[in-house]
Amino acid sequence: MEYRTEHDSMGQVQVPADRYWGAQTQRSCMNFPIGVGIETMPQEIIHAFGILKKAAAMANHALRPEKMTAEKRDAICRACDEIIDGKLNDHFPLVVWQTGSGTQTNMNANEVVANRGNALAGKPLLHPNDDVNMSQSSNDTFPTAMHIAAVLALEDRVIPAIDRLCATMRRLEEDNRGVIKSGRTHLQDATPIAFSQEISGWRTSLERDKQLLLLALPPLKELALGGTAVGTGLNAPAGFDTQVADAVSKITGKTFLPAANKFHALTSKDELVFAHGALKALACDMMKIANDVRWLASGPRNGLGEIRIPENEPGSSIMPGKVNPTQCEAVTMVAVQVMGNDVAVGMAASQGNFELNVFMPVCIYNFLQSARLLAEAIVSFNDHCVAGITADREKMQENLRRSLMLVTALNPYIGYENAAKVAKKAFQDGCSLREACLALGFLSAERFDEIFHPEQMV
Repeated sequence: MEYRTEHDSMGQVQVPADRYWGAQTQRSCMNFPIGVGIETMPQEIIHAFGILKKAAAMANHALRPEKMTAEKRDAICRACDEIIDGKLNDHFPLVVWQTGSGTQTNMNANEVVANRGNALAGKPLLHPNDDVNMSQSSNDTFPTAMHIAAVLALEDRVIPAIDRLCATMRRLEEDNRGVIKSGRTHLQDATPIAFSQEISGWRTSLERDKQLLLLALPPLKELALGGTAVGTGLNAPAGFDTQVADAVSKITGKTFLPAANKFHALTSKDELVFAHGALKALACDMMKIANDVRWLASGPRNGLGEIRIPENEPGSSIMPGKVNPTQCEAVTMVAVQVMGNDVAVGMAASQGNFELNVFMPVCIYNFLQSARLLAEAIVSFNDHCVAGITADREKMQENLRRSLMLVTALNPYIGYENAAKVAKKAFQDGCSLREACLALGFLSAERFDEIFHPEQMV
């Protein structure tokens, strides 16, 4: 491998000749060999840095045209566009496990933008600190990148995935109107429910999770940029925060605002904790729905067997013909991961010492993993499982007719205690509720048939 010599304030460093990063990025590669090639800084953060560095150049040109010339702005913007498009991903090698402020990733972005911009300009036009990092600090750029990445992940991936699954469930509700089945509470037989009602419960849970995510978005759309090192805005021109938020809004097509209090924006991660709480709520509901689906599909002969789900792949290396609810299992594993991530996000957010939180990389790493996994798992679950659910109406009817809790319909006519006697006798003797009620003399056959209609109990 060929190398070139780069320098920073600490001296010279050898850097791979085919990479745009510089001395500070190389030092981080040398000093933090932790999770290399596996736990690198999320691409969503790199994408967000491309957005914010472009926005900062635009704002600096508007406020400081004598320093951020049109030529420099254009070179920065061209390089940032390549970062935004993912063309320079190989030039961002740093791991999550680095400085807790994300300084080295900020400098990685500064160096790549400067060196790529210089290559595009054909001359040494840009300096990573003086030009690309103008009016900024790692302490306000990294939390800004966190918020941009979080908003994009929620609005562009998680919420559309929820909408997709909800649309499928609405179709299933319509397809199964009038289909009555046994309800279940405590994993025991309960009074009847329409299958469409059961599905509506799943759908409404997801719709509520979407509402929670929407509530979490406005605080995330407030940006720390303009606070610089400790929130005072040192070395940033007046109005920079507003200009840069406007520029980020134009680039993303989403409405971002400057954080009203930069001291809060640098040290507190409460917005991410709140938003991840909504992701955890979504994970909890997905766990419940996936478990319901695999229980209802259990069998095919020795389980509940009330629904059929797509058979996607063989389920056993030894048992021929076995098919498993693998999509449900993937969803539940993702849910467990998200719940674990919530602990990490909360712990990281609690570590705001004085003017800066220094657990930011691990905080956003877990947040973005949760958003990414949930979005992808929900789409996969929808496409490969839920969209193909069909009700086994005969099995539902069979289970419904055998349910002892249909006896609840008799409460108004024979009382709770007598109805309990009917249920117990039917269970002990292995007979129907009708036979037990008649044997105990609580109702005549005609009266029983007149009042006992399970389909009307929903």
